[in-house]
Amino acid sequence: MKIAATAPLIGLSSFSVIVLLSLLSPANAQVLYSQQAQPIDPNAPNNLRPASQNNSLLSIEGGERLMKEAEAAVSAQNYTLAAKKLQEARQVYNQLSNFYQDLNSSFSGIDLRVSDSQRQRALLTAQKRDEATYQLALVHRAQNQPELAVPLLIQIVKSQNPTRDLGKKAYQQLFELGFVDTPYPRQGGSTSQK
Repeated sequence: MKIAATAPLIGLSSFSVIVLLSLLSPANAQVLYSQQAQPIDPNAPNNLRPASQNNSLLSIEGGERLMKEAEAAVSAQNYTLAAKKLQEARQVYNQLSNFYQDLNSSFSGIDLRVSDSQRQRALLTAQKRDEATYQLALVHRAQNQPELAVPLLIQIVKSQNPTRDLGKKAYQQLFELGFVDTPYPRQGGSTSQK
């Protein structure tokens, strides 16, 4: 009974899509076409990547473009735009890292070369995500918004580990904000408990 009732709706929906597509100007149709997957570059048959991959936002290059845009916004003291671009870069790098981790686990035990390649890309994009996160925390500090900076800095310490350079920098920011009261590393370089 429900199937019979939905059949006219499906037909109406399909008709609506056809009408909408026929109303698109050729320029709009070209934009829609250019957003679709592009064929392999015939001038480089050994390059099996799509020719338009560098134009994709969901790529390392896309994240780098967002980071450069954020850097330009910081230079112009447009912190709102910088925060927006850095948040977008964080999301791109986080998605990439998760996707590469998924591919790594899918190929684990099947093809070590592919698995290791994806693991390396997951690590690279996670590092870039943490760098974007650190820059975003600094922008929040510049905007006098420590309540937004603190959670980001803690994420970095957790992700990077306090012994790595970026983890140390993030912890130092937490110390400067007064969120923590114990400096790290301790004076004299000792990290053991006393």
